[in-house]
Parts: sequence; structure tokens; C-alpha cells
Amino acid sequence: QVQLVESGGGLVQAGGSLRLSCAASGRTFSTYAMGWFRQAPGKERELVAHIRWSSGNTYYADSAKGRFTISRDNAKNTMYLEINSLRPEDTAVYYCAAGTNSASSYYTAARYNYWGQGTQVTVSS
Repeated sequence: QVQLVESGGGLVQAGGSLRLSCAASGRTFSTYAMGWFRQAPGKERELVAHIRWSSGNTYYADSAKGRFTISRDNAKNTMYLEINSLRPEDTAVYYCAAGTNSASSYYTAARYNYWGQGTQVTVSS
């Protein structure tokens, strides 16, 4: 069992920066990867970035490259997402996810079996 809690969302001006946090608790030693997803109203949930927990290797969706940075603190069982130069199109609910099943890739939501409640990010123009 893994519990995930996101925080750090809010309403920000375009061009600003934001750092989201995801605190994991429970049987976190079984985690292979953690990822950030986002979902805007009327749109499908999409992968933003993910990180292999042990190695720190990262992957970014094309839409996230350049402005998004994913990181983790293994000792604190916490994952972060830093977003720079925020744009109105970044407005969405951002979800933290953890995968505790070994897999060759973690590009899709199906690879993750634990999810947080989401944190709202709203960017004004």
C-alpha cells in the first residue's frame, strides 16, 4: 500500500514558476517509478514526466521539455515537479502516480497503480 499526497498548486500569473510536491508513504520501498500527469477539463489525462526511483533517470513528454523539471528525494520519499514560464495552457489538475510493478517502461497511466488526489494549477493570462 502506497499513499500519495500532492501539494503546491495554486493560481499564478503567466510567466511565473511553481513547484509541486508529492509525498509518498506506506510501502514505498517497492516503488520502481513515479510520474506526474495532468488533466484539463474535457481532455484526457496525459503524462508530463516520470522518474525511475532508484537511478533518477527521467523522461519528459514533448509538451513538457524545456520548462518542466522532475526530481526526487529518496530519503524523504518525495517527488517534485518544477514548472517555469507558466502558460495558460498549463492549467490543469496535476496528479502524482507511483508504479510498484516492474515494467520495461512507464509511459502510460496503466503502468501506475497508486494515485494522489491531484492539485489544481491555474495560470492566468
